[in-house]
Formats: sequence, structure tokens, C-alpha cells
Amino acid sequence: MLAGLVLSATALTPVASAEQAPLYKNPHAPVPVRVADLMKRMSLDDKIGQMTEGERLAATPQQAADARLGSILSGGGSVPAPNSPQGWADMIDGYQRAALATPLGIPTIYGADTVHGHNNVYGATIFPHNIGLGAANDPRLMERIGAVTANESAATGVKWGFAPCLCVARDDRWGRTYESYGEVPRNAVTNSAIIDGLQGRRLSDKASVLATAKHFIGDGGTTGGVDQGNTQISERELRAIHLPPFRAAVDRGVGSVMVSYNSWNGVKDHGNKYLITDLLKGELRFSGFVVSDWNGIDQIDGKEGFTPAEVAQAINAGIDMVMVPYDYLKFISTLKGEVAAGHVPLSRIDDANRRILTKKFELGLFEHPYTDRSLQKDFGSKAHRDLARRAVRESQVLLKNDGVLPLKKNDNKIFVAGKNANDIGNQSGGWTLTWQGQSGPAIPGTTILDGLRAGAGKNTTVTFDKAGNGIDKSYKVAVAVVGETPYAEGKGDRPNGLGLDAEDLGTIAKLKASGVPLVVVTVSGRVLDLGAQLPQFDGLVAAWLPGSEGAGVADVLYGDYNPTGKLSFSWPKNSAQEPINVGDGKQALFPYGYGLSYRR
Repeated sequence: MLAGLVLSATALTPVASAEQAPLYKNPHAPVPVRVADLMKRMSLDDKIGQMTEGERLAATPQQAADARLGSILSGGGSVPAPNSPQGWADMIDGYQRAALATPLGIPTIYGADTVHGHNNVYGATIFPHNIGLGAANDPRLMERIGAVTANESAATGVKWGFAPCLCVARDDRWGRTYESYGEVPRNAVTNSAIIDGLQGRRLSDKASVLATAKHFIGDGGTTGGVDQGNTQISERELRAIHLPPFRAAVDRGVGSVMVSYNSWNGVKDHGNKYLITDLLKGELRFSGFVVSDWNGIDQIDGKEGFTPAEVAQAINAGIDMVMVPYDYLKFISTLKGEVAAGHVPLSRIDDANRRILTKKFELGLFEHPYTDRSLQKDFGSKAHRDLARRAVRESQVLLKNDGVLPLKKNDNKIFVAGKNANDIGNQSGGWTLTWQGQSGPAIPGTTILDGLRAGAGKNTTVTFDKAGNGIDKSYKVAVAVVGETPYAEGKGDRPNGLGLDAEDLGTIAKLKASGVPLVVVTVSGRVLDLGAQLPQFDGLVAAWLPGSEGAGVADVLYGDYNPTGKLSFSWPKNSAQEPINVGDGKQALFPYGYGLSYRR
């Protein structure tokens, strides 16, 4: 009898704990419990590794695993060969296999800039840049764009997107103006709906990715529009103009926030504890993790490279994960030394890890670490591109129309000119395949000229010459597609004016001299200085940077879609008015909110 009881007790006794899977690997356990169990098992090296993000060019999968890196990223243009969904999935799964082979098997999270689609990957759907989407002002569309971007990102193994940019650009000379939805906070607040699409109903869904609200805070308010410059404004103005989009992002449950390069009144954001810990994590109750920008901690003391003091200041300020693309080993040893010296408390290390690991668990990376390649069937699909074309249509802003628009589809003779009419690289702008972007046939899609030719009806001819050569009075209308060529941060700053270049002015002059009615379409990442030329134009359309589906511009020019876009930036009379913003008393050429439609 007693033996039977012992046997029964033995039968009911759980398997020895040494043979059990660790609690953190139990998908049914609550996330906080899993995080706590994992952290109990982590060494300081494990924890500092989780706080470190390296670039794929600087770390092989084995090197990343040996350093216990919490994340790997692709900078702009850092791509595998082949640059295809399968090529990306193979690469990222390689990093994941190495991470899972470490003693604790903590999966990595791979990040990339998904600023207008999954823009590093050839064949991705490339949406209009934010300046155009701000003009569209359609939050439901934004959520769908987010979902498509997430789907195409997850199809390649990228589960962390560095988007959306919620900057409020207050000076059009800034080279990142096109990454802004508008000059007032409500533009970014409204369009923060993209976060819901990126992150989906649940982060653990196979087509969801972690979104990143960036750049916190004030990058659009620097004096003179200088990239990474000094935002010299009061706290009241910072809160009124630059904080609301981040409050909205936190309310939507955004998973990460990226710190901005700029200073606020002389103090670099990357080292500002009041902004990151007190304001973002405290007042806004942000529970995700904060990531630095690329080598952002290097700039705290204004000198090249990072010092132990900068590392301690950045971590103590509240940065949880540090993007140190090439110097990750130095960073790890430096932070370990700062902890040993008592300059960074272990409580701060643990807080950072708790935040990072929580998102990894919520993303389902412990259960499903590898790329779900079933998503690749929809990569760059017609349905995705149709959505992008819709976004292009909605983003067009009709600024002037002396009866020349819409273009007649039938019985017409159209002459098209300009450097941006047949250049998909130019119309896509920066952050397209590479950081700064490039001119030419960079990606698949349709140019504006392609759209005009495809949309032409019965007895209509469309003739193209980039420089405008060959136009004569037999043509019924001329369309000049002019503006900017690709750029990104730094190189995109235009302190010396926002006018058209000599090539564009020459093309317009040639077309105007023919006596043919002239429609000008601007492809640009900002408002331009057109006040002197405007009287020469019979029609003017701001197309912004439409991305891969240029045919959406032609849809509006032909009247297949009645333009609905409204300016989310004040359009200056001339460059001397910069900065110009609604409510500052300056009279714009076209005011904030302006945009015409066709009379039916």
C-alpha cells in the first residue's frame, strides 16, 4: 500500500527541471514571465549584446552570434546578392540560425529603413514619399500602405521597419522635408495611422513588423533647416509642434522610437535624459524600446567616434539599443567597462533588456524565428502596386489651371519634355535601393511618360524629348516634368534657394517659345521657388515623389481621377520667405491647404 502511494507520487512528480524546456521558451506563458525567466539566465555579456545593433557588412552571422548582438540592420543600399526577397530571406535566416545556436538561443531582430515601402529591395512596391501622402491626407489609405509595406518586409525576414518618420518640417530648405507629412503636427498625427498597418492587429501575425516612430524629437525644427542641426525653440513650442505626433504614435502602441541627430538648444537629443526618459518614457508612458540613429551617440560631444562618457550618457539618458554599425565590439567593451565602473547602473541595463526582449516575444520571434516565405508570392504584386497608384493619384495637388487640364484623351497631340518625365529613379527620390537614391531605370514600375502613353486614347499621340527639342505649333499641349533629382539627409539641404536648375528653366523656355499651352509638373521633395515662372504656366501640378507607380500622375493629368490633394506645406513666393509656415503672417504663393479640382 505504501509502495503504491510512493509509486503514484512518483508518477505524478514532474520531470526533473533540468530536463524541462526553460519557461521563457513556453509560448503559453505570459510575456512578462518569459522575459523575467530569460533575464535570470543572462550574463552581463548577453544583456549588453542585446542592446547592440550592428550592420550586416560588419558582422557575419557567426560574428554577430559570438557578440550576442540583439539586432542586425541593413543601412541604405546594404543588400545581399541577389537583391531579391529570397536573397534577403536566405541572408536573414542565416543570422537567425547562428543566433539560435547560442546557449540561450535568443533570436535576432533584423531592421531596415522602410520609409516608402520596403525600399532597399529590388522589385518592392515603392509608395510616394511622406510629403505626397501628407497632401493625400487619407488615414485609411495610410493604414493599408503600412500593411503592404509590412507584408513585403516580413516576406524577406525584416521584422523591424525604421518608419514612420513623424517629423514636422518647418523649413523647406531641410533635405529631409520629403520625409515629413506636413508643416503642422496634425499632418503627422493623422498619418501615424500607418503604424496600425505596419504592426497589424497583433505583432505576432506573420505579416506584422515592429514600427519605429522617428526621429525623436525636433529634427524638423532646426535653425536654417540644417540637417542634424540645432533646434532653438522653447519647450512650449517643442511640445506644441514636435511632440504631438509621438504622443499619437505611443497611443497607437508603436514598438520602438528612434532618437534624432539634432540638438535642442545646444544639447544633443542622443544624450538628453529629460527628453528620452522623463518625457517619452515617463510622461508619454512609452513602453517599447528606444534605439539610437546610425552612430548617433558619436555626436554627443561633437567629436568623431564615441567615448566611454558618451556611451554612459546615452544609456543613462534612456537609449535601450544602440546602432553602432561597425564599432559594435568597441561599444560592447566600453559599455561593460562603464557598468563595472559604476557609471551605468545594472538597473538601466535590465530596463533596456526588458523592453527589447518584450518586443521580441510579442513579435513571436521565439516561436517563428525564420522568414515566412509564403508571403513572397505577393511581393510587388499587382494589388500592391494598384494601392501605390491610388496613393499617387490622391497625392497630386493641382495648383494652377487656366483651362488646359485635364488633358484630352482622344484626338490630341501631346508633347512631353523634362528630365523627370521618363526617369523612375528621379520620381522615386532618396531612400530607393540606396541611401541617396539614383537617377535612371533603378526599379521596376511606370514613369510619368509611361502613364501618359498608356492612357492616350483614340487618335492621340504622345511625343517625348527630354530637352524639348522638336516641339512646334502642331502640338495642342506641352507637358514639362521638371524638379529635383534624388537626395537624402545632408546632401539634400538647399540653403541657397529652392529654384529650378538651368536645365529645367531651359526646357520650359523652349516649350513656352513654341506658343503651345504649357502644363508644368514638378517632381520634388519639397515646395519650389516658382514665383517668377508661374505666369508662363497654363497649368501646374505638384507630383512630389510618387515612387514606382508614375502612371498615377497621368491618371490625374487625363482626368481619370479628379485631383483632391491639398498642400500640407505653405508654398513660398520666393526662397527668401523661408522658413514659411501657416500662421506666421507671411503671404504664401499658395497657402497651406490649397489645392484645386477640375470643374465637371
